[in-house]
Amino acid sequence: MTRMPRPRRLFVPLALAALLPLLLAAAPAKPARPRVLLDTVCGPIVIELHPEDAPQTVANFTKLVKQGFYDSLTFHRVVPGFVIQGGDPNSRDANPFDDGQGGPGYTLPAEIKAKHVKGAVAMARKPDAVNPERASSGSQFYIALNDLTQLDGAYTVFGQVVSGWAAVDSIVALAARTDIARQGNNANPGTLAMIRHARLLGPTVKPKPDSTNATAR
Repeated sequence: MTRMPRPRRLFVPLALAALLPLLLAAAPAKPARPRVLLDTVCGPIVIELHPEDAPQTVANFTKLVKQGFYDSLTFHRVVPGFVIQGGDPNSRDANPFDDGQGGPGYTLPAEIKAKHVKGAVAMARKPDAVNPERASSGSQFYIALNDLTQLDGAYTVFGQVVSGWAAVDSIVALAARTDIARQGNNANPGTLAMIRHARLLGPTVKPKPDSTNATAR
């Protein structure tokens, strides 16, 4: 009687198993992300920048930070539940009603990719009617106070607030004051929401989040 050969059992070579951790360790690590500290009169806010989503926008933002462009500018637009917006050099002058109209003299190409989750940092821009390419402001940016899905696909998101939400809340609370300028729903706290100084921090690979009329519309 002819016997059928038994199927051979397959074993993972012990040498290969021993090499597996080394192979995983040798895999390329995610590139470190730069961070920016906004030292505001309401406290520090740390933004992690995402060059993989918006490389030109991140390069421009870091360039302006290094130049001191954002020093002494204000969050000139505060809309509770929506955004706080800053980065306009007009916010240095005594007229609060020209805030939101200034910039460095150029725009940036749209890099629309990332979503507007709470804490997302994105570039403001002029409306589609006068800006069909959706080019971003050269300097004005906003921080999303909630998930803002209605803005997805329309604005360039280039970073995320990773700490300092207490300072953001303090800026938002200024909108309740009766002694500040406002246009419609937009409150302008002026120097009460000033960025004293912005500077680059060391990059991080795995940030630890908090527990907690260029414009976004």
